[in-house]
Amino acid sequence: MQRRVKGAVLCGGTGSRLRPLTYYFQKAMIPVGSRQKPLLEYVIRLLRYHHVTDIALLVNYKAEQIMNYFDDGGRFGVRLEYVRDDPSYRGNGGALYNALRNGVFDGYDDVLVYYGDILTNLDLTDMLERHWDTDAAATIALSTNYSVSVGVARLEGTRIVELEEKPPLGKPVVIGVFAVKVDALKHLERLAKAQSEIDLMRDFVPELIRSGLRVEGYLTDAFWYDVGSTERYEKLDPRVVDDALGFLLQ
Repeated sequence: MQRRVKGAVLCGGTGSRLRPLTYYFQKAMIPVGSRQKPLLEYVIRLLRYHHVTDIALLVNYKAEQIMNYFDDGGRFGVRLEYVRDDPSYRGNGGALYNALRNGVFDGYDDVLVYYGDILTNLDLTDMLERHWDTDAAATIALSTNYSVSVGVARLEGTRIVELEEKPPLGKPVVIGVFAVKVDALKHLERLAKAQSEIDLMRDFVPELIRSGLRVEGYLTDAFWYDVGSTERYEKLDPRVVDDALGFLLQ
């Protein structure tokens, strides 16, 4: 039987690292690519491309920009639900817990969580199939081709014998997309009672691991780009977006 999946996009943050742009834009609404579409449009279109058509947008800061542009999602072929953050539950984990406690995921088996400042052409269908095949509580997308942003030196004593500019890290890094069973989200309640702010990768996923639940890594060399800072946004070549994600606009 096909499992029911709901998308959940985290797009409520103030985007402090993208200032001054985010004094005027919600960070998920900054224009990217040669066609200057909002970043969030690429996210929604990718979810739709992989048949995730029920989507909750977890909003707060400048939520009206998102709501006015996307409305009910009909012109993008999806059904959108807007969930405003509750200040009682801080952090991205708090936003997800607030959606859970408001019944947003009732009747669904899994939630596909997507950080709203990430661009990727990740094969979400294949990741979800891996998630189901392994019966994991959570499956986290990991990039295998991340390069560090600075030069790295190899030393003999204090003498530099090799210098490599921006080499591959050599370890998988978190992309900002993961699938999780709705039943596993109950661990957010325990965290919410114990602390005022919850980060999904710092707090929630380690809690699942400590509880003995299976957490899978989905390794991929897909294109991905974190648009989370002004520097990163300025370096984003519109042609790269067009090449990697142009198929979503056809």
